[in-house]
Amino acid sequence: MVETNELLGLFPPGTTRDHDGMLTVGGSRLDDLADRYGTPVMVVAAAPLRQRARAYRDGLAARWPDSQIAFASKSFPCTAVLRLMVSEGLWLDVAGGGEIVLALAAGADPATLVLHGNAKTDEEIELAIRSGVGTVVVDNFDDIDRLEATVPSGHRQACLVRVIPGVRASTYAAFATGHAGSKFGLSPQTARQAIARIEASDRLRMDGLHTHVGSQILDAGELAAAVAPLAALGQFRVYDLGGGLGARYTYADRPPSLDDYLDTLIGAVREHLPTRSRILIEPGRSIVASNAISVYRVTTVKRAGEPGETTFVAVDGGMGDNLDVALVGQRFEAAIADRAGGGQQVTVVGRHCESGDVLSEGVPLRDPKVGDLLAIPVTGAYCFTMSNNYNGARRIPIVFASDGDSRMVVRRERWEELLARDIEF
Repeated sequence: MVETNELLGLFPPGTTRDHDGMLTVGGSRLDDLADRYGTPVMVVAAAPLRQRARAYRDGLAARWPDSQIAFASKSFPCTAVLRLMVSEGLWLDVAGGGEIVLALAAGADPATLVLHGNAKTDEEIELAIRSGVGTVVVDNFDDIDRLEATVPSGHRQACLVRVIPGVRASTYAAFATGHAGSKFGLSPQTARQAIARIEASDRLRMDGLHTHVGSQILDAGELAAAVAPLAALGQFRVYDLGGGLGARYTYADRPPSLDDYLDTLIGAVREHLPTRSRILIEPGRSIVASNAISVYRVTTVKRAGEPGETTFVAVDGGMGDNLDVALVGQRFEAAIADRAGGGQQVTVVGRHCESGDVLSEGVPLRDPKVGDLLAIPVTGAYCFTMSNNYNGARRIPIVFASDGDSRMVVRRERWEELLARDIEF
């Protein structure tokens, strides 16, 4: 049986139970938030999110003063989240034109943006140069061609070359990016040619190297293993070591602490890289994942009628607002909002017309009933960015909660917006 305290350990720091058992996040009861904003709704605990950003910023600076955190905006590209990161002095890692637009809307200095992408278009390169994006990560020779054709005479665009470090991470296949054969980056031998081309260009400036092992990695040694291969390519002013630190989604997950991760990573930096280089890292999931939860309303309980059958608890959301389960099989835990902990095993499913629309399989819930609120923790990373309109579902709102106050920062999509892009003919 899952104890309540163990379950609460997956929710944002500061989550408590009120006198009647109702979960309270950011000082707000989940039933009050559901009544005010409807369900499904994503609730972000704003204070712990800010503290996590500060912990990353200060922890890296204490170990390597010439350093910078660039938040991986793809993990939670909500303007309010990006604005919070910018207010704490973080740069932003952007992957594509849309994320450039969002970053600028959040008040980011374009010089602090780091542009990624394995298939940057002419339009995106032009937008980046026109907007003054500070750093472009070169992923291929076509990037170099486009940059040289776009950067105006008299200007030199700072570039990093993305290198495949040859590290196969123990994570989901879809999340691994550092192994030979990855679609991202260049092999060390090919990277040398890209470096030479950039160094010979009068419109590009070769600042350094970038690497990234993958995402949801629970072994800090795998992340640190990417450092040594960079050293073999020469000495540079900047080394961007990517992100990848995993979050604790389930009771079984044991990710390294932030201190252990930074100690391991910077230990490898001290061993292999120049002492006067600038170090960048790009955390995303490990900042935002655990600081948000999703709240649903139970719509149907289909109880097992015979031994061996499954009890299905269906809610008013699903793969439209959390695609991770169907995409890679990521497990999420769940709880009835006013009866957290314990109960019989059920499978929580969504409202979409797919058998793969499962939110949590074999999770203990205490006597679930139609109308109950169900809370799923650790939904702050990638759920919002991959939300969709499957079956005509409207994308859900985001609410910031802090010290008992709440405010909506993304509203629920309206029915008419499902038709907004249609053109009559």
